Amino acid sequence: MRIITGIYKGRHFDIPRSFKARPTTDFAKENIFNVLNSYIDFEGINALDLFSGTGSISLELVSRGCEHVVSVEMDRDHHRFIQECFHKLQGNNGQSSMLRSSSAGLQGKNVQCIRGDVFRYIKSCKQQFDFIFADPPYALKELPTIPGLIFEKNLLKDGGILVFEHGKEHDFSNAPHFVEHRSYGSVNFSIFRKEATASL
Repeated sequence: MRIITGIYKGRHFDIPRSFKARPTTDFAKENIFNVLNSYIDFEGINALDLFSGTGSISLELVSRGCEHVVSVEMDRDHHRFIQECFHKLQGNNGQSSMLRSSSAGLQGKNVQCIRGDVFRYIKSCKQQFDFIFADPPYALKELPTIPGLIFEKNLLKDGGILVFEHGKEHDFSNAPHFVEHRSYGSVNFSIFRKEATASL
């Protein structure tokens, strides 16, 4: 797993063979971020990575200049791996739990690694984000409900972007807020945008 671009470009992380997580391929990740460059400037924004898995997207977001990144992952081992990756970026290879809640120091960035259920997080979250990336397991039965739930709970700021990764069997082109679909091999991305509210 490697960081594609940004201040940590080229950094590699070895994913344990025991992991069941399906990280977004470098090819798909590079292409979708190229598309996103026309939608959003990552420098200084707040971002949320749901179903973080190996932390590949969270690491990419920090490298690309996001000011604050929240990573949510249920699996204990995956969550620990994500923490360790961020510690390595800080030059801290220890096993401290400083990233369990939040940590400053990544080139002035703030990273929050949360171990927990994504649906509970969405329902209880009081923050809003400029950018959300969600990559649930393709076989998750609740998968089709996730974009609607994110908008229902108002997690995006006005003009904010949601990128939703899913299998080819799902089609969100008629869903509210949908703007476009991209496919790279077996990886599909649906992009949504929250329209800016007109000021009175």
